[in-house]
Amino acid sequence: MWKCVVLLCLISVIAGAQAREARLVNIAQGPVRGYKEQNDTLFAFYGIPYATAPTGDDKFKAPLPPPHWTEPFEAINKDVICPQLVFMSLGLELKQQEDCLIANIYVPDTDEKDLPVVIHVHGGAYQLGYGELMTAKQFIKENNMIIVNFNYRLGAHGFLCLGTGDVPGNAGMKDQVALFRWVKENIASFGGNPDDITINGFSAGSSSVDLHLVSPMTKGLFNKVIPESGASLSVFTIQTDPVENAWKYAKMLNFTNKNKDVNDLENFYKSASYDTLNSIDQILNEPDSTFLFVPCVERELGRERFLDDAPINVLKSGRNHKVPVLFGFAEMEGLFRMPLFDTWYSKMNEKFSDFLPGDLKFSNLEEKEEVAKRVKEFYFGKKPVSKETVFRYIDYFTDVIFAYGTLKSVQLQVESGNKDIYLYEYSFVDDNVPLVPYTNVRGANHCAQSMAVRDGHFLNAQVETRDFINMKQLMRKLWYNFITSGKPVPEGSDIPLWPPTDANGGPHMSLDKTMKLRGPLIQQRFLFWDAIYEEYYAMPTAPPPTTPRNKTEL
Repeated sequence: MWKCVVLLCLISVIAGAQAREARLVNIAQGPVRGYKEQNDTLFAFYGIPYATAPTGDDKFKAPLPPPHWTEPFEAINKDVICPQLVFMSLGLELKQQEDCLIANIYVPDTDEKDLPVVIHVHGGAYQLGYGELMTAKQFIKENNMIIVNFNYRLGAHGFLCLGTGDVPGNAGMKDQVALFRWVKENIASFGGNPDDITINGFSAGSSSVDLHLVSPMTKGLFNKVIPESGASLSVFTIQTDPVENAWKYAKMLNFTNKNKDVNDLENFYKSASYDTLNSIDQILNEPDSTFLFVPCVERELGRERFLDDAPINVLKSGRNHKVPVLFGFAEMEGLFRMPLFDTWYSKMNEKFSDFLPGDLKFSNLEEKEEVAKRVKEFYFGKKPVSKETVFRYIDYFTDVIFAYGTLKSVQLQVESGNKDIYLYEYSFVDDNVPLVPYTNVRGANHCAQSMAVRDGHFLNAQVETRDFINMKQLMRKLWYNFITSGKPVPEGSDIPLWPPTDANGGPHMSLDKTMKLRGPLIQQRFLFWDAIYEEYYAMPTAPPPTTPRNKTEL
């Protein structure tokens, strides 16, 4: 009976889809059919498998090749997402499943070929999210291009890193690489140019695309990069000690092992269900601004590694890929932590050292407390963290989580020889955005610039006022210019001149109701943190070798 119901539902869905205008393309796996949405001008291809997620004991390994077919694949399923810590459905009926590596492709209704291609990497702290979390349909309608978004493995499923044969690390980043390779091979079938690919992401997606600039796996897979609020050197991007993080999370799941045997730890994670792996949401609110399961430096195991060294070492050695980069963040990224203000401000006064970035390392507690005192005085002076100093609280988390890592990445990329980096600070905020709590001021929240380029309102819940519509038009023009020319303001434009930045973070463009070219971005705050990181940075390292128990460890 149930089989009949399911079959009838499937027939109904396909019949409904076939009533719309369709487009059939042939890719390496077989024919794929996409459709125009009702009252739309774009063809959408949903749910195309670009790789296969391994299962069982292999579930933490690199992705496998995608399936093949002979009959047309009906690209209509946009409901699949990867297992994750927090399920942000935003009112949609979405299905978490293990084999979740799918791509969604938006194509304009044109017979043009060699269209520019944008690959969008979703954010979500590496713990949550999915390709369709934010779309950019209007962006495509205004500018002929192809946009691809996709799912990748998240949380422990994507970023458990033990340095063993079965759990080498960075499964989620290798998913992203598999998608890039898939696009390179197949996008011409949709009308895209495989030699004109821009990768773009927000938040953790931003730090992801910046990481691709330092990965040996990604050379030649893209031509331009747009990271929005996140960098390879952000505190939340790389695990300093991935094995210790795995033990910490396992303990939260009530797993203990007196011998601290990594083989036993591996077996625990292999046998854990996805519900178990995604049951602890407190890791999103760690006071040290880390998220436990994020990318790692991998141990040499005789196979491809996404990261074979710490990003800072790759940048300092000049081994990073040198392509044009449009890089920046919003003015008040630290509003990201305002929901925790009422809980955290008293704790910050009691023990500020708990809130120091998690990628700093100290020789003893006394040293840590001394640094905490310096930092607290820099931001708050002699005043306590309180409602009266809420803007300093916002500045602190802006710098710790987003700004310092971005500016340090920019500095090292410029010093490595990349002279095509365009830096900005997004300051626009509409009059109907809620006031910052305990103030009469509004601020540009985390990834506010991403909301201006893409569809809808999302984090800021903005109604599209005339000012916001104008800002969206400006942002889309700048982004499109960069996507097509490698410069946000090409020669002869009516927009103010925007030159590349220098290693000191200037000039940068202030993006508000009007564009203003300014000098080094938050230079005093950057130099303060740079001195601390120069002395106390905890260099990320690969997991140490383990004693193998089976041949896959060799």
